[in-house]
Amino acid sequence: MSISRGLGTDFDRWLGRLFRKGPFTALIVLVKIAEPKVEPLRSTFVHVVGDEIDWGDIVLMLRGAGVSWDGAAFFPTLDDGGLVPDATARSRLRELEAALRADRLTLNKGAFFDVWGRNLEIQEKR
Repeated sequence: MSISRGLGTDFDRWLGRLFRKGPFTALIVLVKIAEPKVEPLRSTFVHVVGDEIDWGDIVLMLRGAGVSWDGAAFFPTLDDGGLVPDATARSRLRELEAALRADRLTLNKGAFFDVWGRNLEIQEKR
């Protein structure tokens, strides 16, 4: 996120705060929300090495997944204080996918946003 761009989504603010600590790798999970279910659709990882990206750029990137999604969860992951190697990111992504299959509330452990870049939270079914 670039402050000069003047964007103000929850995602943009989250990314700005996080990137101030330096580059990182983000695990990303796209989900479909059909109350009362949340279904993981696709997952990937990206290396965040600059702060020029904003929510609009992320949405354009995620269109490449080829699915209609309602939410995107981002899980920052670091290795020795920085980017993780691709093999490590893939391994951590598989672990995250398994955790999500076991418990959808795992989404709340990341930064979870709707299609407009607003914060989301999964509520436990009562």
